[in-house]
Amino acid sequence: MLEIWIYALASVFIISLISLVGIFTLSVERAALSKVLIYLVGISAGTLFGGAFLHLLPELIEEHGFGLNISYLILSGIILFFVLEKIVHWHHHHTASKVDRVHPFSIMILVGDGMHNLLDGLIIGATYLISIPAGIATTLVVALHEIPQEISDFGVLLHGGFSVSRALIFNFLSSLAAVVGVIVALVLGGYVAGVQFIIASIAIGGFIYIAGSDLIPELQKHPSLKSSLLQLLTFIIGIVIMAALLLLE
Repeated sequence: MLEIWIYALASVFIISLISLVGIFTLSVERAALSKVLIYLVGISAGTLFGGAFLHLLPELIEEHGFGLNISYLILSGIILFFVLEKIVHWHHHHTASKVDRVHPFSIMILVGDGMHNLLDGLIIGATYLISIPAGIATTLVVALHEIPQEISDFGVLLHGGFSVSRALIFNFLSSLAAVVGVIVALVLGGYVAGVQFIIASIAIGGFIYIAGSDLIPELQKHPSLKSSLLQLLTFIIGIVIMAALLLLE
């Protein structure tokens, strides 16, 4: 169990450090950064689908079999992430109409990111309880998804009036919610039987929702043949990365 704690805490610490990636984008032109980000989105979509279908789902089926209980939990994950996204967008819509149009949205970015990071921590902790290779795979999925998101969040915070130092500090503090999530998951794992099964099933739904409703539509906004072929390549690379991680098991 100590080994699991070490792996899990090290993983969320690395995830938290990704929140500082924005500092490296300050010297990059916005147009060039945008071109690179869309391909990171492709890799992220591939790793999310790969993590769900190549790692988490097979682990659950091997451990518990496949029944309607897993299907219901996966659907619950999709609903949960749908509602979470609606809440963030709802707050954005209602605060953006006020006199101060920018700062409320920046704050909601931090709140929404904190909630997202908390869920990431719960998911990482739960998958480490299933197996260390599954936890490593999930950590990589989360990390690749976080990079473009954190770059985007950093830009929004700067646009919202935050200084570079404050944007980095607040973004990092928001990311530490993942540490809370992983501790909660690991502690619950010692007292609540099957909690990792529940959280991992919900995580599968979350991965499918994010990849299918957020990332794939983003790729569709760049329909040129060259861009589409590169997107397909990066999407496949994301899946291949997840398949390669099966060698760790």
